[in-house]
Amino acid sequence: MTDHVSDRVTDWTWEYEGYDVKQVRLRESLCTLGNGYFATRGALPECTADGVHYPGTYVAGCYNRLTSTVTGHRVENEDMVNVPNWLPLRFRALDSPPEVGGPDETGPEDDGGEPGGPWLTPDATTLLEHRLRLRLDRGLLERHARYQDRAGRRLTLRQWRAVHMADPHLALLRTELTPENFSGRIEVESALDGSVTNAGVPRYRELDGRHLTATRTGTHRGPVDADWLECRTSTSQVRIGVAARTTVHTGTESGSATRHGPERAVRRLVLDAEQGVPVTVDKVVALHTSADTAVSDPLAAAVDRVLRAPGADTLLGTQHTAWRQLWRRAELSVPGPAGRILRLHLFHVLQTLSPHTAGLDAGVPARGLHGEAYRGHIFWDELFVLPYLNLHFPEVSRGLLDYRYRRLERACNDARDAGRAGAMYPWQSGSDGREETQRLHLNPRSGRWLPDNSRLQHHVGSAVAYNVWQYCEASGDAEFLHTRGAEMLLNIARFWADSAVWDADLGRYRIRGVVGPDEYHDAYPDAPEAGLDDNAYTNVTAAWVLSRTLELLAALPEPRRRELAERTGLNGDGELDLWQDVSRKLYVPFHAGVISQFDGYGDLAELDWSGYEKEYGNIRRLDRILEAEGDTVNRYQASKQADVLMLGYLFPPAELAALFQQLGYRLDDTLWHRTVDYYLRRTSHGSTLSGLVHGWVLARVRRADAWRFCQEALEGDIADLQGGTTGEGIHLGAMAGTLDLVQRGLTGLASSGGALCLDPVPMPELAEYAFNIRYQGHWGVRLRVRPGLLHLAVPDSDRSPIDVQLPDRTVSVAPGESCELILPD
Repeated sequence: MTDHVSDRVTDWTWEYEGYDVKQVRLRESLCTLGNGYFATRGALPECTADGVHYPGTYVAGCYNRLTSTVTGHRVENEDMVNVPNWLPLRFRALDSPPEVGGPDETGPEDDGGEPGGPWLTPDATTLLEHRLRLRLDRGLLERHARYQDRAGRRLTLRQWRAVHMADPHLALLRTELTPENFSGRIEVESALDGSVTNAGVPRYRELDGRHLTATRTGTHRGPVDADWLECRTSTSQVRIGVAARTTVHTGTESGSATRHGPERAVRRLVLDAEQGVPVTVDKVVALHTSADTAVSDPLAAAVDRVLRAPGADTLLGTQHTAWRQLWRRAELSVPGPAGRILRLHLFHVLQTLSPHTAGLDAGVPARGLHGEAYRGHIFWDELFVLPYLNLHFPEVSRGLLDYRYRRLERACNDARDAGRAGAMYPWQSGSDGREETQRLHLNPRSGRWLPDNSRLQHHVGSAVAYNVWQYCEASGDAEFLHTRGAEMLLNIARFWADSAVWDADLGRYRIRGVVGPDEYHDAYPDAPEAGLDDNAYTNVTAAWVLSRTLELLAALPEPRRRELAERTGLNGDGELDLWQDVSRKLYVPFHAGVISQFDGYGDLAELDWSGYEKEYGNIRRLDRILEAEGDTVNRYQASKQADVLMLGYLFPPAELAALFQQLGYRLDDTLWHRTVDYYLRRTSHGSTLSGLVHGWVLARVRRADAWRFCQEALEGDIADLQGGTTGEGIHLGAMAGTLDLVQRGLTGLASSGGALCLDPVPMPELAEYAFNIRYQGHWGVRLRVRPGLLHLAVPDSDRSPIDVQLPDRTVSVAPGESCELILPD
């Protein structure tokens, strides 16, 4: 059998036919189900973690820290924890009546031998059919399989799985088994597995991955039994409680027993089955941790919740209702294959960052809650995620910004320890906001562990500031902007002003010793220390932060401004004068008539791109290829992602030109187009974000090849273009970014000065689309774009009219009204 997306895929389903071990990990990631509180990979319940399968369940914000020894060095890493696996459910036809015993019998788990023979799994048994169907409309994973055991008995399997969106602590697995050519007994084993480790990323396997300890199992007896498992994380001391209610929904149960081990709670059921008559087993699971609000005992909370939970039919109904409400708020309509992929992307964004996330102390994990790549850390990916959420789920955006605010004190302490003022946010963040970037990283191509200097990406602070500003513009949340937002902006601005060093020869300020978003370049060739000078992206965004913070301080009500100054020790007009000076005199390097990625970029050697492509084929990870050859990408004009072009992603053309003018440089269309062309020829696209940014920028400059990069961004995960990385977790920033490409990139949608600004650009491949947004208190504002036309409808309410600003005119649309505007060519 081969594994592929079926031709039966529709707008609301994603279907895989067949079974191919090479595709299992990818499919597990793309079939992950979640609700913003926790998520579970799309692993098969009858399979354990091995070289093919990797079941994993991850709770938002649940981390643990371990120390490992790597190449003689002690390395400390914090990981998002793979918590106990609630999925296990396996089955087999019995040859003779088993010695199951009564309901009170407990004992060690057996080895799966006689009288039933091996448990049925796709790798050890004849698999006649296999199909997975992801139901995006309902948040369900449906499965159909047909097994044949060694005695020739055929069994049809149908399963439905949900991680509940209405009750974020519940999950459901419904399993229907139908004997095709026999009548007899079927044995089903349902378990909770606490023996799991973090072992889902091969290059991390030299690191300690055993995060769970003090595991206990047992059963709560009652009219309905609940099997349970309790454990805690070894260093962060997060207690975890999981409880399962396994019941026979249709069919006859002739025996039940528990066989708990020290790390597995196991229940065995024996079912009397007739040929052609299905029997159904429902497994309802509850999960709590000690980090949950208003929970003192997570095990007691899990047991209580699972016993009070309604039946599977009711749970499936409320699951559908919850997802229907989400889709209504996040509606995005794009015809054709691109629309189907966009809906899948939106599905995974909502599973990771749902309204439930708003109440958690959690950030935006770069790989979602879908796997263990990047150890579940938070980078700058909210820069690509929040612009979408701001216009649909602003309460989630605010919750994610609160995650950053709670770690502001730590960022200030880290800046102080580095000899800087203000706040220095970490490149990688986890539980408490300290810098989690590893000191060493493995090049799997060479097998060598190398220094990791990516912690020098201080531009993450500018991303936090940008997100604060964008959220407040879109939502109108002046309260947040004037309080927590202002405090974050002020401290980030203070960091940049203190980082800037005056160069009398240039007559400008410089920011030295940083790494830009490109990441390939972390040092000058043969330099004894890491870091680059005057990264253009870093300096321009620093100038933007300083300007916006000064603008905000000037607009604050005087009592609040005084409070903020007292709270932060703002040093009067003298400090603000320095910020003003730095914001206008930061150095931006140029070479060959283009913006330089950093000072000295133009002096680097040119790479033989065609030669490397001919020799290696896929050169996306050019850094690994060169290092394995004993060379370094630091010597070449070659970028993982062209971070100069990121400026065109963040800022519309007019705003970017104004920023450069503020800094004393002229940026016209000719120079910008020349810069775009220059870096297009020198980028390997080793990041899933690269295609997104290039597509966005090229669309704004009306280049015909924009669609090629947009298509790459759309297919990045479903086609696993990075060569196996999607199986370790989806790329959340890239997925959300493709949604925002339609929402803001093609429409030019922005909020500025209280007006909704629109400047659509044509893209023939995405010529027609529609979506709803939530804008400054208006729910369900609908925009529809067709060639040459823009339709906008504002739902009826008591809110003020929306001022809509186009490049050539401004119109006002009152609640309950709509308008259709002819777009300029």
